[in-house]
Amino acid sequence: MFELLLCSSLTILPDFLYRRFVQGKRVGREITLFSVWYELRWGITLCVILTVSLITTIFYFHPSTKAANSVYRTVTVLPKINGRVAETFVEINQQVKAGQPLFRLESTQQEAAVETARRKVAEVEAARVVAQSQLAEADARIVQARGALKQATDELETRAELQRRSPGSISERDVERIGVQVETQQGALDAALAAREAVFSQIEFQLPAEQASAEATLKEAEADLANTLVVAGTDGILQQFALRPGDVVNPMLRPAGILVPERKVDGLMAGFGQIEAQVLKVGMIGEVTCIAKPWQIIPMVVTEVQNVIASGQVRATDTIMDIQQFAKPGTITVMMEPLYAGQLDDLPQGGSCIANTYTSTHEALQEPNIGALRWLGLHAIETVGLVHAMLLRIQALLLPIQTLVLGGH
Repeated sequence: MFELLLCSSLTILPDFLYRRFVQGKRVGREITLFSVWYELRWGITLCVILTVSLITTIFYFHPSTKAANSVYRTVTVLPKINGRVAETFVEINQQVKAGQPLFRLESTQQEAAVETARRKVAEVEAARVVAQSQLAEADARIVQARGALKQATDELETRAELQRRSPGSISERDVERIGVQVETQQGALDAALAAREAVFSQIEFQLPAEQASAEATLKEAEADLANTLVVAGTDGILQQFALRPGDVVNPMLRPAGILVPERKVDGLMAGFGQIEAQVLKVGMIGEVTCIAKPWQIIPMVVTEVQNVIASGQVRATDTIMDIQQFAKPGTITVMMEPLYAGQLDDLPQGGSCIANTYTSTHEALQEPNIGALRWLGLHAIETVGLVHAMLLRIQALLLPIQTLVLGGH
């Protein structure tokens, strides 16, 4: 409507003034409701053409959207294990800090598993003490076996020497018996050494492995026990938390609530039409007016233009996608931040806004060999941005009235 009024003042009004004061045609006589379309045909035609051209130029070079929001993330409150709620520590809409307990699940089974794992660790420690005693016993048996072997060896050497000096003084059977005794004592010594090696291997390899396994089992049991206590992962406000003792929670099917991280709004996400993809650039100046901040115009700057459109994404499924599903065009996602810090601090997270962006031709106008028509066109593009800025301010002025009065709220 504003564009139509502006264009009519440049086309229809001069045509009417020419008809009235130059040709002498009067309203109600020559110019009536039935003849106005013929009498002012040049002005009306030019008005329509100029209005359409002006609207096209404004909305193309100075994109606008009502889909601008202060998006925010949420954290789902989920336990890592299934269980029945034993105790709750917070209430809905309560502000919590990171690490603050939210609720606790029944932990009888996990506590029993921890106690069993601790007993297993104690058993391994006791087995280590016993093995040390067995090692000392094995050392003593080696000493004993070596002594018996030395005694038998000395006896064999003595009898062999007597037999050599005085043949027949000692029977051959006694010498053979002593030889067998030496071999027996040597076997006993080898058995004692093998027994000691077995005990030593048990101390050095088997028991440490069993102890590591028992400690790992204990840590796993303690982790399962710790998982029964659910804490806040970040600072925020707890929403939709209605757990009570006795409720069953499941990490796959039933979350416990939603945690909204506490932060100030430092930017907006806006969606512009695809036709404006070649115009939207990082660094463009823009303006927004928000429902939660009535009658305020906030200067913004474009900080990021997403180079993908969500409506074209494809995920692997068990059905072949039909291209007709992508017939509806998506929007270009743009990130905008306040030109001056702190201007969106009091905007609620999730607030809706109306956003304008403005194309700047200042750098193009500084080119040394710019032509007259190009110079005029670039100036016209920047000039019509003023119309869009005026429209945004009219929208900001009427937004509370439209919301509270005309919207029935």
